[in-house]
Amino acid sequence: MIKKILIANRGEIACRVIRTAKQLGIATVAVYSDADANALHVRQADEAVRIGTNASADSYLRIDNILSAVKQTGADAVHPGFGFLSENAAFARALAEAGIVFIGPGTRAIEIMGDKIESKKLAESTGVNTVPGSPDAMADADEAYEAASKIGCPVMLKASAGGGGKGMRVAETLEQVKDGFIAAQNEARNAFGDDRVFVEKFIEQPRHIEIQLIGDAHGNCVYLGERECSIQRRHQKVIEEAPSSFISEDTRKAMGEQAVALAKSVDYQSAGTVEFIVDAQQNFYFLEMNTRLQVEHPVTECITGVDLVELMIHVADGQPLPLTQADVRINGWSFEARVYAEDPDRGFLPSTGRITHYAPPDTSEAKNGAYTRIDTGIDAGGEISMFYDPMIAKLVTWAPDRMQAIEHMQAAIDSYRIKGVQSNLPFLSALFAHHELQSGNLTTRFIEDHFPDGFDSTQYASETVEVMPMVAAWIEWRTRLRDRQVVNSPALATSSVMASLDHTDTDESLGDHLCVFTSGEQINVSMNRLTGIDTNWAPGDWLFHGFIDGIEVRVETQRLGNQWQLTQGGSVRQFRVVDPHVAKLMHHMPVKESKDMSKFLLSPMPGLLMKVMVDKGDKVTAGQDLAVIEAMKMENTLTAAVNGTVANIVASAGASLAVDDIIIEFES
Repeated sequence: MIKKILIANRGEIACRVIRTAKQLGIATVAVYSDADANALHVRQADEAVRIGTNASADSYLRIDNILSAVKQTGADAVHPGFGFLSENAAFARALAEAGIVFIGPGTRAIEIMGDKIESKKLAESTGVNTVPGSPDAMADADEAYEAASKIGCPVMLKASAGGGGKGMRVAETLEQVKDGFIAAQNEARNAFGDDRVFVEKFIEQPRHIEIQLIGDAHGNCVYLGERECSIQRRHQKVIEEAPSSFISEDTRKAMGEQAVALAKSVDYQSAGTVEFIVDAQQNFYFLEMNTRLQVEHPVTECITGVDLVELMIHVADGQPLPLTQADVRINGWSFEARVYAEDPDRGFLPSTGRITHYAPPDTSEAKNGAYTRIDTGIDAGGEISMFYDPMIAKLVTWAPDRMQAIEHMQAAIDSYRIKGVQSNLPFLSALFAHHELQSGNLTTRFIEDHFPDGFDSTQYASETVEVMPMVAAWIEWRTRLRDRQVVNSPALATSSVMASLDHTDTDESLGDHLCVFTSGEQINVSMNRLTGIDTNWAPGDWLFHGFIDGIEVRVETQRLGNQWQLTQGGSVRQFRVVDPHVAKLMHHMPVKESKDMSKFLLSPMPGLLMKVMVDKGDKVTAGQDLAVIEAMKMENTLTAAVNGTVANIVASAGASLAVDDIIIEFES
């Protein structure tokens, strides 16, 4: 019987495993790097052991250090989470040799399924549908070019040991194959220590559908429905849902049975996922099998009512599955949104730093039974480090049907506060508001097709963006009343503000309207109009939750000097609210000019400068690649915005860069 589990991971998945282990009465051990010494998972576990310095290669990937921590704490089992060593056969083998239970599959399953080339061969022999492509890794870029010529573009250049979108490139034309091969190879070598890359046909208008399964040591294996993971950016999943609105019962059954057959062919014993690519006609093709718990497993748990971590622990303990295929029922609908520390307005560049304010949305059950679940490894004071994945949390909602789950997610996003770093919350809000997502018309190119020019929250117009000036006027008005100490009545916290005001003071001091300025536009909001706003907002509250003209709105409020920054539904706007007599003088106010930095290439993120691709004196053209920065295990290529001549190379390869550090200077 397992008595103590060491979690060989960090962040939200470590906290997730700790939660279930505690419910089962099992003691837990956290491991941490120097960067994670004060992390949430360290504080939640019963014990914690330092395993190395900041870099993953010196801590979370050190098998010897983790084995030492196991021995030191007397843990009798290890849960690997996902990423890091979760699909490392050498790690599983080392644990077995030490007499420690690995809460995961056997080494044979890990080795075969962890190799995309070998797993594809096995899938073909097992009768699983596979994508046309080369059966073996390419020797070099020239061989990849030849293979792509035979298969026909577009093709996917995919690292054999890849995962999480790393080591993957799509070549739309033959001209893109060689550069794409080299980029995929370099990324795979850095991320996995394995630079093998193979070529396969890229399915157009594809949907990414995966089957969750779990098997035990007694020959039982069941599939738990499917998840749709089509909304991706750079092959990294952004939004997942379960079930898929696209898959029929017959297709679900066929995919599930093929997934189980593949798992049984390697005597699979644990939770695992078989990923498929599905075309518009519901033809499906095997992509890969992940021999671990998936990031998006919560949506499956929400619609089936099972605890996958609990089942993994029971299976690892030698117990049979407590359910059969006939027991699996799909109930309701669930969505997961991955909340990342990244700035959508700057091309989704990573954002590092300390979380200064953290307030998650309400997780209590709504009247219709809908609820919100948050899996996170961060709280206020936590730090997003450049050394690890930038995920802050997984925001999950469940409701009786798909549209209700979407609406509950929209409310949850608008009620989520994260400060200190940038987050992708505005972009997530825009995605869930998109009519194509709401109608279920998804492909893996959803973001590229519907946001071809990227995303800018300062320009994006949500459906209710027109109410934001009224919110700005109301909170300015309410703040002034507090500051002037006009009224101290509790009635101010209710909707009818006018009823609790001294009308003489209001009429004479504030006038009959307030003027709201935003982006050079003036909007006059009448005091009478404000009386219809129903809210309990009070100065100091960060969330304005109320009804305006009968419409429910949630708006994040932040005071920035003499302005209000409001965030709602993906839109971020700044407003300055003034009295009418002040508004008449606004055109006299000088505008501070920003410093011209156009002749410099600046680092848009903190990271490691991998290489500079030009020399002093070189003439460059707009769009030309200039430098490569590695941040959070991803390579980011910086390009020239305009034509010019390189005047000076300021930073050299190997330099550690902060945001806005100068890399290259151009001639004026």
